[in-house]
Amino acid sequence: MSAVAPATNGAAARASDQRMRLLGLSLLLAVACALPFVVSNFRTFQLTLVLVYAIALLGLNILTGYNGQISLGHGAFYAIGAYAAAILMDKFGAPYWLTVPVAGLVCLAVGFLFGLPALRLEPLYLALATFALGVSMPHLLKYKYIEGWTGGVQGIVIVKPDAPFGVPLTPDQWLYFFTLAITVAMFVLGWNLLRGRVGRALVAIRDHPIAASAMGIDTALYKSLAFGVSAMYTGVAGALGAIAVQFVAPDSFSAFLSITFLVGVVVGGLASIPGALFGAFFIQFIPNIADQISKAAPWAIYGVFLIAFMFLMPAGISGALRLGWRRLARRAARRERA
Repeated sequence: MSAVAPATNGAAARASDQRMRLLGLSLLLAVACALPFVVSNFRTFQLTLVLVYAIALLGLNILTGYNGQISLGHGAFYAIGAYAAAILMDKFGAPYWLTVPVAGLVCLAVGFLFGLPALRLEPLYLALATFALGVSMPHLLKYKYIEGWTGGVQGIVIVKPDAPFGVPLTPDQWLYFFTLAITVAMFVLGWNLLRGRVGRALVAIRDHPIAASAMGIDTALYKSLAFGVSAMYTGVAGALGAIAVQFVAPDSFSAFLSITFLVGVVVGGLASIPGALFGAFFIQFIPNIADQISKAAPWAIYGVFLIAFMFLMPAGISGALRLGWRRLARRAARRERA
């Protein structure tokens, strides 16, 4: 009986923790659905970009946080997704909702093919190779032989879609809910992927590559798959971002965008699914806050914020919240025993 009781208590604790998580997620989703009706259209637009960046950061986290491959060029995949959506809408009259999965599939193929030769590179050299991709992408988009498709330096203007079926929502509100639905779907897909066999294989390759190979894990396949899936997420985000901003141009996808994505992943928390959302809030709103504090040196203030976050939360925002939750749980357990 004494052995059964702790096991029963542990199962009950896990069930209670799962119920709390489901309740928290339900409340978070309810708040997310209510926000567009209590904030301005501009704030709704900003929140839409938060969701877009959250998808991109989750994709980069799959590659860097869970598989250990450093990428400094994911802005290039974001650009490919954005231009795929813009070209389909502008040149072929494709509906906006159809361009999102197409952009994801295009980036999945490009990312998988890019990942194959990148397997030969050590982590630092892989980072340099991806950085070269991010640096060269704006110039490739300006190339004179494809500017008929990309619009060259002038880019492509996109019309923001209206709500269908006469739904009483503004275009910004409708696009927010459209993006929210895709974000939820992508996060659920990512959670199922990372909590299953594929996720365990990615983490094993990250932590013990030789042991993972000895256990029969095809490291080359899983690394390429991680690159492809990561690019797919970023491409979907790029398509949604293009539709939200209504404009794509080469200079919008500089190498700084790739660095910003990496900053968001680290600040939010490596190998953390909720960390993608926290990082998205950081990269969307902290630059604006820094600009409001100091018009003369906003990036200096941004740097101070970044150093403070890294000093106070070395495991990222999600890591700090997880640590705080564990401490509260331990205190509650001690009180129950007392």
